[in-house]
Amino acid sequence: MLQGMAVVAGLVQLGVGLSGVGGAMQGQCGPLVLTPVLCMLGFSIYREAALLCSGHWGFALLTVVLLAGLSQHLRSWSLPARLRFLHVPTLSTLSVLLSMLLVWAVCAALHHCGHIRIHTVPELLLKRTDFNMTRIRSWAVENSSSLPSPDLTAPWLSLPFPGLGLPLLSGQGIAAGVAAGLSSCVSSSAAYVLSARLLKAPTPPAWACNRGLSVEGLGSVLAGLMGAPAGICSSVANACTLGLSQCGSRGTVQLSGVMLLILGMFLPLTQLLTSIPLAIHGAVLSVTYTVATATGITYLQYTDVDSGRNIFNTGFVVFMSLVLPRWFRMQLGFIHTSVPVLDVFLQSCLMLPMFLVGFLAFLLDHTVSGSLSERGLERDQSTMEIHSLADKQQGSVQSLEAVYQPPEPVRRLLRLPGLWLLPFCACRSPVMEKVVVTSPETFSLMHSDSR
Repeated sequence: MLQGMAVVAGLVQLGVGLSGVGGAMQGQCGPLVLTPVLCMLGFSIYREAALLCSGHWGFALLTVVLLAGLSQHLRSWSLPARLRFLHVPTLSTLSVLLSMLLVWAVCAALHHCGHIRIHTVPELLLKRTDFNMTRIRSWAVENSSSLPSPDLTAPWLSLPFPGLGLPLLSGQGIAAGVAAGLSSCVSSSAAYVLSARLLKAPTPPAWACNRGLSVEGLGSVLAGLMGAPAGICSSVANACTLGLSQCGSRGTVQLSGVMLLILGMFLPLTQLLTSIPLAIHGAVLSVTYTVATATGITYLQYTDVDSGRNIFNTGFVVFMSLVLPRWFRMQLGFIHTSVPVLDVFLQSCLMLPMFLVGFLAFLLDHTVSGSLSERGLERDQSTMEIHSLADKQQGSVQSLEAVYQPPEPVRRLLRLPGLWLLPFCACRSPVMEKVVVTSPETFSLMHSDSR
């Protein structure tokens, strides 16, 4: 069932990306849409972060202190010249990794000496996620002798293969998968803007957003076919980590992907990572997701913050996106349309904060009357197009092509004649289209001159 939902969610993302709808919608999102969406990225995880931190508040607090100290108070510190292997501030770049490793080592040493008991990811999965940590802790004490130990007989190399047959699909599962796919599109698009904002890069253009959504959708489809219970979506924690480390290299993302492939094939390494205490996970989420919330607030500087329209829209959207999902989780049978599939779809949409905040923010910003300057927008007199003041005043010296053009092998693949029209037309940059279109004309002129 979960695998089928992951496949459906991936197909939705793939369709939104290839059709160009994702990039077109992002181009219509001004500062008053991005503010509540980015704020909700941070607020939507607070309950889960508190649940994880409650595994051991001491270690969670230690991780938070180390993260804040390394990334903020000591962010300009670098290695001595003789030992320097990075041309960037070392502690700021490695703040998240160093904090996790140091606290993990302390936890492992105390656990080995028998002073504490560490709550890890496998232990949390043994009980339903909606149980509070107190019940998990009491259950663990009563059943400490029956807790599963790491499987030492697991094979070192396990190549993933597609499962036999398609994942199970039902009408209600498809409806829930469509809702999850729409929510993932909103979350991923917001993560793209968040990463660019934190790295002081140009706002992602429509074709880059479409390409990202398409690749994520394809990854979710493959993950579902491989038997994974969840799809792929841009990680907000990773995007905020880029802001803390200021490491915006494309090679970093590629290296992370290679490491994930290795971890997926070598099971003992994966088991080692699952031994990280839950308190460390909660602390990292607590710090990184606050960056998303604060980044959303910065977009208000481009708008009229004293406008009653803006005050109402922002407050209403954020508050309703927190209240309604929680209320609908307590009223699962509230919607009755005599069509079960439609009931599941509407209920799922109303229980997903990211979909709800994106829908409400976009609707109110485009329906409640207000001037362009009030909304943080301006009209280009030469093209008569409307642009966001946030894109203009960010002042990035980098060009869109230098930041968002794919590597040369990918550009060559997209230039193939069979892929020229559909389905990748929405994922190409205007520069690439110009090169592909003009090259045959140049060749014909040269051929005629030679005659």
